Amino acid sequence: MRTVLVTGPGGAGRTTAAAATALAAAREGRRVLLLTADRGPAPEAVLGTALPAPGPGGGALWGPPAEAAPGLHAARIATGEHFQDRARDLQERGASLFDLLGASPLDPEELTELPGAEPLALLTALRAAHEERAWDLLVADLPPLHTTVRLLGLPEQLRRYLRRLLPAERQAARALRPMLAQLAGVPMPTQRLYETAERWEAELAAVQDVLEADGTTVRLVAEPGPLALGELRLARAALALQGCRVDALVANRLLPGATGDAAPADPWLAGLAAEQRTAHKTLHEEFLVDGVTVCELPHLGRGPRGPQDLAELAVRARSTTIGVAAGTREGGSGSAVGVIPGRGLTDELDGWQGTGSAAGDRTVEDRLATDGVLLWRLPLPGAARDEIDLLRRGDELIVGVGPFRRVLPLPSALRRCTVSGAGLRDGALCVRFTPDPDLWPRPS
Repeated sequence: MRTVLVTGPGGAGRTTAAAATALAAAREGRRVLLLTADRGPAPEAVLGTALPAPGPGGGALWGPPAEAAPGLHAARIATGEHFQDRARDLQERGASLFDLLGASPLDPEELTELPGAEPLALLTALRAAHEERAWDLLVADLPPLHTTVRLLGLPEQLRRYLRRLLPAERQAARALRPMLAQLAGVPMPTQRLYETAERWEAELAAVQDVLEADGTTVRLVAEPGPLALGELRLARAALALQGCRVDALVANRLLPGATGDAAPADPWLAGLAAEQRTAHKTLHEEFLVDGVTVCELPHLGRGPRGPQDLAELAVRARSTTIGVAAGTREGGSGSAVGVIPGRGLTDELDGWQGTGSAAGDRTVEDRLATDGVLLWRLPLPGAARDEIDLLRRGDELIVGVGPFRRVLPLPSALRRCTVSGAGLRDGALCVRFTPDPDLWPRPS
């Protein structure tokens, strides 16, 4: 199943672009599910269809999908219901721990949704939609750009936290719990707590599989302008760091004259169109060079409302609905990059310049015979060198792009190396690893 994750700066028209993408695919004969976490009236206004709430009983991730058009169904993710369901489950599994601490569990009426509950509901909904296998295409209307970047890295981060807090080698202590309980004179946490952690690990792994699948791509939506340029560049580099592939950029709400046609007669409107035209030209050049499709949606002169307006935009969105075929992703979970420990890139870039284009996978190039190094290449399209901050800690690399970061394990070969240089060139970070004579295998 193809999955398109739609995001962009706040107020850029993500919901409209997601709905237009979904409708265009449905008109091509595909079975499409549009999922949104937007709790306001925008999705229903754009689609011209009410999105039913989940039925009583709890546990539902979304209400019955509403048919917005032939082949297109839409649903709103029930973040509150998901939080309450998980909270009830945790309380039931941790009942003995509550008794140990002398605490009273919360009543169902007290379980109100907390900040941070929405990301987990979104990720769970993506996995559930894949498990249903009832759709050819899933279009997800996600939160604003920076929130989505962090969302896409959340499963890997949470799995890492679980491994650190409950490492596999310590789970043998479960066999000692009866003896420890007798010595302490109090009941110890039950097996159900360990089972909960294991279940969370399995669920997070399943979500990560969906996000890392070849058929999952990110679609960026932006209204061209000076502010959008910087935000898109940073987010695009951060998405590449997470191994996410951007398949298309949707330039939304383009004014007459913004794409090279005749400029408006009104000077005020002509100025806005000129500003859009300059930003749109820059985005076009930066994204097309890496093979990212650019789609243009016009400004309708009003906020899109109902099937007629949506149908007009869907015609423009049709060429990028499935546009980029599922293929090799930028980066992978097993890739890594190395730098001089404890130092950022600002002082290290001038010593050496890497080579290679911005597109493609992270690769290790063997240059031992010619230069005596292994060359690690990490695509970071749109990144500026003063935004990159890297730190080696043991066998891991903490890679930062602006406020975003990812912890990457080093492959065994690079663990036996030291770092001798780094360079940012043509949208890729290249790092040289020199074998450590004390660790590198010697020929027999």
